[in-house]
Amino acid sequence: MNDHPANHGPDQDLSWMRRALELAARGIGLCSPNPVVGCVILDRNGQVCGEGWHEYDLVDHAEVVALKEASRHAGERLRGGAAYVTLEPCNHTGRTPPCTGALIDAGLGRVVAATVDPNPHVAGHGVERLRAAGMEVTLGVCEAEARRLNEGFARWSRHKRPLVLMKVAMSLDGRIAPPEGMHATREPYWITSEAARAAVQPLRWHADAAMVGVDTVVADDPMLTDRSGLRRRRPLQRVVLDSALRMPLDAKMVATAENDLLIFTVSNDEARANELRRRGARVEVLAAEAGRVPLGKVLDKLGEEGILTLLTETGTRLNTALLVAGLVDRVHLFVSPQIMGSDAVPAFRGMTSFVPLPQVEIERYGNDLGLCALLKDPWPEGRGTGTRDQGSEAGQSSLDRK
Repeated sequence: MNDHPANHGPDQDLSWMRRALELAARGIGLCSPNPVVGCVILDRNGQVCGEGWHEYDLVDHAEVVALKEASRHAGERLRGGAAYVTLEPCNHTGRTPPCTGALIDAGLGRVVAATVDPNPHVAGHGVERLRAAGMEVTLGVCEAEARRLNEGFARWSRHKRPLVLMKVAMSLDGRIAPPEGMHATREPYWITSEAARAAVQPLRWHADAAMVGVDTVVADDPMLTDRSGLRRRRPLQRVVLDSALRMPLDAKMVATAENDLLIFTVSNDEARANELRRRGARVEVLAAEAGRVPLGKVLDKLGEEGILTLLTETGTRLNTALLVAGLVDRVHLFVSPQIMGSDAVPAFRGMTSFVPLPQVEIERYGNDLGLCALLKDPWPEGRGTGTRDQGSEAGQSSLDRK
């Protein structure tokens, strides 16, 4: 397979991979529990002949979708062509045969992948098979962008836990609500502007689940739904941590529960639990740790259900507990230009060490600021471009793609 397109180079690779990333983004909300993947196929003359992205319910992976279109349009010109794919092609049989086999059978001469698979037991095996078949393989084009799209899949595939995104709306002095008694119970108090609040909806769209503590439910009575209006394969799983099972029976979340409300508790109040279940909520009783719902066990349970990304919109105690336990992967802070004073409710309390925010991304929403930073990289170290593309020994996760 030496008929590689003559007109490829770094600029062309960058351009086509950016197009593959655009295609991959069309699968957001539709792929989980599989990764978001996009693919562009060029014929041997360097012309686009196929494009595809993955949607879980449509089964075929992005490479196969693109190859089917390319076969119709290019015919024999497909031989010696190139594929640009945002994640290393799979090399095992899940719900579908390996994508590596489809690419080899199509007679392509070159594959450009943005990043290797994040699963240490799988990473590199797809590349190895392609190279063994005589293909030229290039790794690392737009790697950072591709990894950002699949942070949740990376965390899940390595640790069987969801990626934890912490969202906090706060004042300049780090306050999330006025002093007790200064706003009506079970009525939301908006710290940030409407523009900043609208920016939260894409975060919920990207997430498989959103979590609050029962104190937030009692104080604000949120719906905690995805109101982005964008397509998603399964409803946003709404999660409430409620040690004493104080969830109000007339809360908006209970009133709208349709198997999308999961309450974690350590309470043995079976009558209360059954009443919540009767109203459409799921109640999961866990063994208490220090009298509280164990956060690690919650993440384990969500991981078992194929939740790849969890957005937390919690209050003081849970914000602090999650950070202190080192369970937060990425933070999104929405900061309003106001000073609420020391009597107002703090975003965090009782932390014994600093949490630096490296490489902060900054957005403006009117007068509000959005700060985003990655605290824990879910991708394995030592993988990616250049010499870092060799995989580990055999093994694979239980989900479809990897």
